[in-house]
Amino acid sequence: MKLLIQRVTEASVSVEGQIIGKIGRGLLVLVGIGSVDLECEKQRQLEIADKMVKKLVGLRIFEDENGKTNLDMKTIGGELLLISQFTLYAECRKGNRPSFTNAGEPEGAYQLYCYLADKCRQESVRVEEGRFGANMQVNLVNDGPFTIMLDSAEICKF
Repeated sequence: MKLLIQRVTEASVSVEGQIIGKIGRGLLVLVGIGSVDLECEKQRQLEIADKMVKKLVGLRIFEDENGKTNLDMKTIGGELLLISQFTLYAECRKGNRPSFTNAGEPEGAYQLYCYLADKCRQESVRVEEGRFGANMQVNLVNDGPFTIMLDSAEICKF
């Protein structure tokens, strides 16, 4: 599982010209579910998602009164915008056309994505979402800019 996290002052996602999710200060998170995430048993999948959520909402990447990145989502009352993004698993080593064979199959990826979103809500964080599998237009104001990649392969030893 890969989470591309961008600290934002605002962000929104639209499908067919209609805004379906919008946040103020917080994090825009592009969520990629890989085939490796779906190969392990269901309980392990959920354990990995739990660790990723804990890491995500606990990241101290918001500035305190002294300008130090010392505050997390809950402390600042931040919001999350989650967007499914299978292209985080693009393989570009050969040729010029990316391969997406490392991305998780849609049904399993959707289930794990929904679990991840629900776990974020359980952390008392306001969560907005894109539409899984849709052609989306994402608008954001990246704050900093500040962008971090969390990869379950690094955080949760397989």
